[in-house]
Amino acid sequence: MTTAPVSTALYDVPGPRTRQRHRLYAAVSTALILALVGWILYLLFATDQFTYTKWMPFEYKGIQELLLRGLGNTLKAFAMAAVLSLALGTVLATGRLSDHRAVRWVSALVVEFFRAMPVLVMIFFIFVALKVQPLPALVAGLTLYNGSVLAEVFRSGVNAVERGQREAAFALGMRKTQVMTYVLVPQAVRAMLPAIISQLVVALKDTSLGFLITYEEFLHAGKLIASNLDYDLPFIPVVMVISPIYIGMCMLLSWFAQWVSRREQRSPKTEAVNVAPAEPGTLLPGGGPPTAPRL
Repeated sequence: MTTAPVSTALYDVPGPRTRQRHRLYAAVSTALILALVGWILYLLFATDQFTYTKWMPFEYKGIQELLLRGLGNTLKAFAMAAVLSLALGTVLATGRLSDHRAVRWVSALVVEFFRAMPVLVMIFFIFVALKVQPLPALVAGLTLYNGSVLAEVFRSGVNAVERGQREAAFALGMRKTQVMTYVLVPQAVRAMLPAIISQLVVALKDTSLGFLITYEEFLHAGKLIASNLDYDLPFIPVVMVISPIYIGMCMLLSWFAQWVSRREQRSPKTEAVNVAPAEPGTLLPGGGPPTAPRL
């Protein structure tokens, strides 16, 4: 026995004709994507990008060490920027949620200013005008931008928690710090986690801006390798080596976010409490189950 499709608050469940139309769209889209991939592969083969001569340099130990050193510098800059951005975002979000108007205004001004500033402009200003070394300049620029964006993510996540949760906590006599720490933030983290990971992925990709200020990160290493090769289109093999590694690192971040989300769902603090089924036993202290009075 089949049940009729049930509408939801967000969309209507598609019927048979709509599902057929969706399958047609999926088939056409898949064919177009395969055609695009085939065309790109044709161009790569036509320009001899897969010949041994163009891939032989990657067998040299010096080039491998250069790429590994650049990858290590990229991960170092990302790790520092990620930790500092989360810390700065927490501080600015706390300021924006403050009960003091002056603190809220100052925090809002800082957040809006650094969100509006291009990352590259901040990195260049810190590197050129303040004469800071490449690594601190890159980390500072990434921290100021991503920290201000994360501040809005944190503030929106906390405000998205149902108002009744806040009111119930205050009714129990909890202070605002306790309400934020034990009630609002733990519930908001689940909603904020995808946005946090997305912003960290942005920070990871923006570390490639370091090559503009001579920071020897992964992209800088690839550019150095390509500029010293003596055949046509030397950047294509280098890009084909570097791009999958960047994509893999971003996918690892997404996988880590999913793992944290599943772990939070299995946490004893968030799991439902199992209630034992009712069984015959003592209902009142010191006595058995109630019986009818004797006549």
